[in-house]
Amino acid sequence: MIKSSDLIAAAFDLVAASGRGRPRQANLRRAVSTAYYAMFHCLAAICADLLVGGDGSERSEPAWRQVYRALEHGAARQRCNRAAIIQKFPAEIQDFAEKFVLMQQKRHQADYGPECVFDKDTVLQDIIAAAEAIAKLRQVPVKDRRAFAVYLLFSLRNN
Repeated sequence: MIKSSDLIAAAFDLVAASGRGRPRQANLRRAVSTAYYAMFHCLAAICADLLVGGDGSERSEPAWRQVYRALEHGAARQRCNRAAIIQKFPAEIQDFAEKFVLMQQKRHQADYGPECVFDKDTVLQDIIAAAEAIAKLRQVPVKDRRAFAVYLLFSLRNN
């Protein structure tokens, strides 16, 4: 399984690869992208764990994998960007949602924007912000994380 903590560590490694010197743009770009993917895979794992069952639980591995893979980048961004609904969640989820949208935008710039230039300090701040958002999300009560998972994965219907 992909661990968000491993991805955060890899992002820091990419920035530190050049030591005290100026990192390569390729390393900074990969670090931004990797920090975003840490957030994405954290969210996918939370969705699967809370809807199917976490490690050590009696769960169907194919069902767990199906829920994990059900999270879509664009749909998650759109849902996280809906302030009227996101504001109903705890502050930690609101913060995660805001950083998720921002990091996805930065990932797109890093992966597809040939003219974009990244600087070491900003990239380090982004990695730290992603790591903090992940840590705070994991501390949110299960009922709120589960509600967030359901909101991200299932269509909204008017009652």
